Amino acid sequence: MDTMQLTIAEARRALDAKEYSALELTEAHLDAIAKKDGEIHAYLEVWADSARAEAKKADEMIARGEAMPLTGIPLAIKDNILIEGRIVSSASKILESYRASYSATVIDKLRAQGAVFLGRTNMDEFAMGSSTENSAYGTTKNPHDLARVPGGSSGGSAAAVAAGMAMGALGSDTGGSIRQPASHCGVVGLKPTYGAVSRLGLMSMGSSLDQIGPLAKSVEDARTLLASISGYDENDSTSLPANSEQRTANRKLRKVIGVPRAFVKSGVETDVLALFEETLARLEKAGYEIRDTEMPNVAYSLPVYYVICPAEVSTNMARYDGIRYGLSVPADTIQHVYTKTRRAGFGAEVRRRILTGTFVLSSGYADAYYRKARAVRQLIREDFRRAFDAVDAIALPTAPGPAFKVGEKSQDPLAMYAEDIFSVTANLSGTPAISVPSGTVEREGKSLPVGFQLIAAHGAEETLFAIGSDVENIK
Repeated sequence: MDTMQLTIAEARRALDAKEYSALELTEAHLDAIAKKDGEIHAYLEVWADSARAEAKKADEMIARGEAMPLTGIPLAIKDNILIEGRIVSSASKILESYRASYSATVIDKLRAQGAVFLGRTNMDEFAMGSSTENSAYGTTKNPHDLARVPGGSSGGSAAAVAAGMAMGALGSDTGGSIRQPASHCGVVGLKPTYGAVSRLGLMSMGSSLDQIGPLAKSVEDARTLLASISGYDENDSTSLPANSEQRTANRKLRKVIGVPRAFVKSGVETDVLALFEETLARLEKAGYEIRDTEMPNVAYSLPVYYVICPAEVSTNMARYDGIRYGLSVPADTIQHVYTKTRRAGFGAEVRRRILTGTFVLSSGYADAYYRKARAVRQLIREDFRRAFDAVDAIALPTAPGPAFKVGEKSQDPLAMYAEDIFSVTANLSGTPAISVPSGTVEREGKSLPVGFQLIAAHGAEETLFAIGSDVENIK
């Protein structure tokens, strides 16, 4: 059993045909973890015993003829998604021993299907980062080159799928944290429409930006995972009802792709840009129209994101005070409990974003920064709305370059933030976006994967799957 190449679709067929059992499939992935994860460090915790028990239950479901798309499929879960009774730390010291008191809605949905949970994956602390170097528990390595990062913040989930240590995984995407590591690790990563997947049980970073989504080996597998976790959740105030205008984009595929050329050329490495243009040329040869699209405000996406996101971080991180749960450092006064706990529990990047966010929200600066950023965010949304009147999707590189070396950008926050230049646009607009592998570039004798990103209108995930499948299959 080649866990590196095996897709969910193929495993589903083989499990239903009784070619092997869910337990055997799970054991194969546990063996892959045992062999590889010492070097890669994709997992913070592996749940071998419970995974075997879940696999046996899945085999019973299959025997009774009750199999569903993910019955018996071994999955990895990012360490900021709650599973009742399990430690969930968001890769932070402040939650090192915290056990979830309930399960996220997406976990309940997967459990109802009979999926197998292999373990929790490493990430940037509280999802703040683009490299998985900000974890309090060590850096995850890229399976294609152990000297390089897997991307972030869902780097552990992406690395697990790329290394054959999970058939699929859940991540969270606040500014590209599913798509960027998918690009760096050579897998498919999808950020759904904001509100299409329940956020209940996801530790919040930027509440108007966060979305849970899948990482997988193929577009078809990503589609299967999304179908299994999406849907309205009455317990999540940001969840979109089934009849919502943002959930019902029944558009006929016109085979027109828009490219904001001026924006694409900003800061992309030469061979990555060449690969992007080659992918567009293949799509054009296959019958797509590639149309230059004016989107004058998307160029401001990165500064807008790095005002709005830290502002929301500042608010969301206030709950970690050493009183209600998680780490608590004793002190003589309540104020010192707060400060000592947060100093000991938060890493440098979390503290940096809290400080930035508190500044942009403070009296005298909120008008100059936060409210202006919100106004420009609306202009960016309008750019996308106008664009989708004429095109099916917007194409962008997923990231400006391939995976960079461990430590290369960790001391330069602005260089690290620039990694998100093409991915934050979809989070600001709330639109769905997918990264599909589109080839490799060479760095120091290593072939490193590069992703091709597509952004579609609200609710138009099917458009992304249709074009993404063509990107996969057209040579």
